[in-house]
Amino acid sequence: METKVSLSVDGVTHDVLVDTRTTLLDGLRDRLGNFSPKKGCDHGQCGSCTVLVDGRRVVSCLSFAVSYEGTEIVTADGLADGDDLHPMQQAFIDQDGFQCGFCTPGQICSAVGMLEEADRGFPSSVTDSTDPGEQAGEPDATELSAAELSDDEIRERMSGNLCRCAAYPNILAAIRQAADR
Repeated sequence: METKVSLSVDGVTHDVLVDTRTTLLDGLRDRLGNFSPKKGCDHGQCGSCTVLVDGRRVVSCLSFAVSYEGTEIVTADGLADGDDLHPMQQAFIDQDGFQCGFCTPGQICSAVGMLEEADRGFPSSVTDSTDPGEQAGEPDATELSAAELSDDEIRERMSGNLCRCAAYPNILAAIRQAADR
C-alpha cells in the first residue's frame, strides 16, 4: 500500500508516494533521484547511506521513509551553499579523503554529524569520562570541543563508516582539517 509523504530533502520539500515499507534510502534514490547516499551493504553495517536528519546521523537503509515527514533531511549534496563547498567537503578534497568515492557521501555526512555531536557534548566509548551519565549517552555539561578530539576519538566516532579503499588516514586528516576550522 502506498501513502503520500512529504520529505524535506536538501532544502526542498517533495510530496512523494511510497510503500510504507520503503526505506529512506530507497525513497531518496528511487523516488526522488537523489543518488548521493549509496546503497552499500543494505544492512546498516557500512555507513555509505548515512544522511543527516535534523542534524543527527541516520543510516538511511534501515529507516522507513514515512518516519521522516516533518524532518529536515540533508544529504552530502545538500551540504554545499551554492557553489561554496561545506568545509568538510573541501577538506575531503584537500586531504584526498576519497579514492573510489563510493563511501564519500556517507563519510562526509557522518563526519559533519559526528563533529556536531562532539560539540554538543555527546561522548563516545573512548571519551575520558568519570560521569556514568555521560557513558549512557547524555551530553556532558562541559561540552567536548570537536577541534580537541583525539585521533582515537575520531576513529571511534567514525567506526560505522567503512571505506573499501582504506583511505582512513586521509579521511582522518580531512576531519581534523574541518574540525580545526
